[in-house]
Amino acid sequence: MADNHVETRSRNGANTVWQIVGRLIAATIILAITAFFTPGFHISGFWALATAAVVLTLMDYLIVKFTGLDASPFGKGFVGFILSVAILYAIQYFVVGYSISWIAAIIGALIYGVIAYFIPGDQSF
Repeated sequence: MADNHVETRSRNGANTVWQIVGRLIAATIILAITAFFTPGFHISGFWALATAAVVLTLMDYLIVKFTGLDASPFGKGFVGFILSVAILYAIQYFVVGYSISWIAAIIGALIYGVIAYFIPGDQSF
């Protein structure tokens, strides 16, 4: 009985890691597409994109973990949209080669949300 509990906990931990990795890959692809289509949103290269995706995934994970709010444009309506705008904007303070204006963050959150909506799979933690 105790072995099943440990095995279940181990599998759940592995699932969380794979969810984070999957979310990171999805965030990288969606962020690249969003930056391409959003005027005023610039990511200078692959490493800036990869770092921004890590920061985005980490910020999103921490927000969901500590507040329970889904930081996606379609996650919790207006609150999720505002969180997405704030996260997209705040990333520029952590990543060199990533720049975005407030207007671009608003447009980018809309584009990011639409693209994320069509990505298959469970995007939640």
